[in-house]
Amino acid sequence: MKPSNFAISPYISEDDIKTKVKELAAIIDAKVKNFKEPALALCVLKGSFIFFADLIREVQTDLKCDFLGCSSYGNSERSSGEVKLTLDLASSVAGQNIILIEDIVDTGLTMDFLVEALKARRPESITTVTLLDKPSARKNDFKVDYSGFTIPDDFVVGYGLDYAEQFRQLPFIGKLTNNSIN
Repeated sequence: MKPSNFAISPYISEDDIKTKVKELAAIIDAKVKNFKEPALALCVLKGSFIFFADLIREVQTDLKCDFLGCSSYGNSERSSGEVKLTLDLASSVAGQNIILIEDIVDTGLTMDFLVEALKARRPESITTVTLLDKPSARKNDFKVDYSGFTIPDDFVVGYGLDYAEQFRQLPFIGKLTNNSIN
C-alpha cells in the first residue's frame, strides 16, 4: 500500500513523548546507579531505535549499548506469531545487568522470546522497558517492568514504529487507518 492510502490520527504528541522519556530515564538511573559495572542497554531493532537513542541520552548513569534485531510483523498490521531474530548481539551478556528496551509490547511474544533467549546466556539481571504497552493484545502473560504509555489495541506508527517500513520518521505517535478498506 502507498502512504496515500492511509490516514494518521494524532495519538501521543511529541511533547508528551519527551516528558515520558525523561521519566523513564529517571527510573533507569535509580535502578542502575548502584550496579558495580555499567548496565547493558539493549535496543530491539528496528522500531526502538529513536526511543532508545532519546532514552539513553537522558540517562545520567553510564551505560553500555548493543543492538538486537527482531521481527514478528513483516508488512502486516498484526503479528504473525512467529518471532524471528534478525540481528544478534555483538558480545556476551553473561554476568551483566541488561536493560532491554523495546518500542511497543503488544502480544508479548517478542519480549518473551527475547527474555528467554537472553536468560539462557546467563546475565545477572534483565529489566524490560517499553514506550508503549498494549496489555489488551497479550497472547501470553508477559509483564513489562517499566512502560511509558498503556494504549488500547490500535495500530500505531511514528517515532520509530512503522507499517511496512513507512512512517518511522514521524516525531509523534499516530493511529493508522487504511482508507482503502474504510
